[in-house]
Parts: sequence; structure tokens; C-alpha cells
Amino acid sequence: MFWGAKFEIINSMIHFNLLTIFPEIFNSYINESILVRAQKKGLIKINPINIRDYAYDKHRTTDDAPYGGGPGMVMKVEPIYEAVVKNSQYKIKTTKTGLKHAKSQRIILLSAKGEHFTQAKAQELTKYKQIILISGRYEGVDERVAKYIADEELSIGSYVLSGGELPSLVVTEAIARLIPGVLGSEESLREESFSKMSNVKCPMLNVFREYPQYTRPEVFSPKLGINWRVPAVLLSGDHKKIKEWRKSQASV
Repeated sequence: MFWGAKFEIINSMIHFNLLTIFPEIFNSYINESILVRAQKKGLIKINPINIRDYAYDKHRTTDDAPYGGGPGMVMKVEPIYEAVVKNSQYKIKTTKTGLKHAKSQRIILLSAKGEHFTQAKAQELTKYKQIILISGRYEGVDERVAKYIADEELSIGSYVLSGGELPSLVVTEAIARLIPGVLGSEESLREESFSKMSNVKCPMLNVFREYPQYTRPEVFSPKLGINWRVPAVLLSGDHKKIKEWRKSQASV
């Protein structure tokens, strides 16, 4: 059961390794708001890692022209492999079929062709103690990263970005906020959008969406004669009616 009367999370602390050639992209976001508070509490640890530090040639090369021709450059497998292996908190064995590592670790490549990331996937990933997120750039990433290094590929949507850094942050926050103590209120998690998966054929399109929220002022008048009001039921003080209204407004 994904969600129920009792909210439960398997793991209480996760280490995130964010692999990129632009680590400074992460610095502002992970040092603000929810994520910085969670780190200060010792609930999560976020470690941006520069893939260039593991490119050992003179120019610290992390990309090259694609075999077979074509536009753009492709990120090389060697520095990504080195960055993953040397920043793992668990022993990794390299085999002909790919990396073998502890079950409490997950290696994820952010990719446009990956599985769509959902709230259910975020919940599933809370069971791991270390999550390594690989952010691609340029025209793509050498397919051997997906085939031999990553455990899975994830996409945050059917559109194209310049790199995997924003998707890595999305995945990190979506997982982190499920850890007890990160938000400070389990009730908040239970009532959020996408928190209750319904028994339908297409969970991506049929999920619980949170009811509308309002706060002061009761009436907002952006222009003379225009009044945007809070629904009267929310001002009534009748908790039964409010609960019924919220239930009717939440879409499934």
C-alpha cells in the first residue's frame, strides 16, 4: 500500500551524490529552505561532485565527438565511472555486465529517454541510503553509462533541457521531503497533490490532487470594482462543511 491511515517511511537518512560538470549550479538551491534545514538536522547529506575532477587527461576532458558522426558532443564514460566508484560509500565491483554494489545504494542517470519520475518513484527511492544522480550534458551521455553503470534512467517530463542538473534537484527534493522531520508535519504530506494513488490504469493521469488553499485577505481587489473572494464555506467555522467542500474540490 502506497499511502494509508498511517504514514510510514522506510529510511530516515539519505546521502545524495550529484554528479555534474557544473557543480556550482546546485549550490544556491541546496543551501536554501527545506534542503538546507534537512542537512543541518542531519536528515540528509547532499554532495555535488565535479565529474571533471575524474578526467585525468591534460584538459580534463569530459566529452568527445560521437562515433558514427552527427551533431554535438557526447559525455565520456570514463570520468563518470571514476566519479561514481570513487564517491561511493559502499564497495563496488566492476563486472562484464556492469557495476555490482550494495542493495542500499541506487545509481540513477537523468535522461530524456528514462522512465517518468513520479511521486510513487520518489516514495520507492526513500529505501536507499545513498543515491547517486548523474547529470548529462551536450548531445547526450555514452550509452555505456546507462548500460553498465546506472541502475536506472529517469526523466522528469516529456521535454528537453540543456542538462540533467535541474532534474537531479527535482528528484533530490521530492525524495528528501518524504523523510520524517524534513517538513515537520506528516499531515502535510498526506494531503499533498499526488499523495494518494488511485486504482486506475494510468496512475500518471489519475492521482489525488490537493484541494485549493486560501489565506488572508478575505477579499482581494486588484482594481476598483473587482473583488476576488475566499469561498464563504472556509470562513464559516463549520468544520464538517469545510471537510466536505475540500473533498469535493480535490480532483481524482
